[in-house]
Amino acid sequence: MNTPEVIKKMEKIKAAFIPKNTKPNMLLLPLGGMGLFVILYIMAAVNYPGGSWILPDQDGFSFWHNYLCDLLDVYAINDEVNSGRFYAIAALGLLCTGLFWLWSYLPRLFETKNLNQKVMKISGLLSLLTIFLLAFGNHDEVVRIAGIFGVIAFITCSVELFKAYHKNLFLLGVLCILVFLINYYIYETGLFIKSLPVIQKITFILFISWFIGLDVALYRKVRLPVKKPA
Repeated sequence: MNTPEVIKKMEKIKAAFIPKNTKPNMLLLPLGGMGLFVILYIMAAVNYPGGSWILPDQDGFSFWHNYLCDLLDVYAINDEVNSGRFYAIAALGLLCTGLFWLWSYLPRLFETKNLNQKVMKISGLLSLLTIFLLAFGNHDEVVRIAGIFGVIAFITCSVELFKAYHKNLFLLGVLCILVFLINYYIYETGLFIKSLPVIQKITFILFISWFIGLDVALYRKVRLPVKKPA
């Protein structure tokens, strides 16, 4: 049976991890951002005029040949004005905002505070801020800078998940890191470059799944009530 002293200690620990003005339901906002991202990106793809780097004269957006970043360009690859760009920018903005919110609170998923979590939080937020710059051009530079911050954030997060015994989230995080590195290797070397558009989308699905898992775990952690003595 929990004693009043134990209850007080548990409440202090909870208060240290969760600001008083943060309601648990607010931590579900990233899920809304990810959901709206998918909807808006589908709308962006539907409104994309056409063209890919493999088939410049194709009609519309191709799952097999177009990159997700193609939807952010002012002009489609077939030289027509990209009428889906507005949806793509809005989708990217909502996604980055939702994940920024998630990553800001993610250290509260772990009981013990340490330097690694600070590195995880700062690098993750810097990566998200950098990624949003994709909407304004300089694609290669943005991808490289965001990639460096992102890898640091993902590795440090995976370390914390392993230490906290979040086995499934740890394994999915490691898989995401490996697939991300494969993407980056293909992007930089050009090997199997024709397969990259599909691999990119698979990678994105894996990351979205991981982020959803992290957000749900954080939400459950926050809303876990402190049991009162009988």
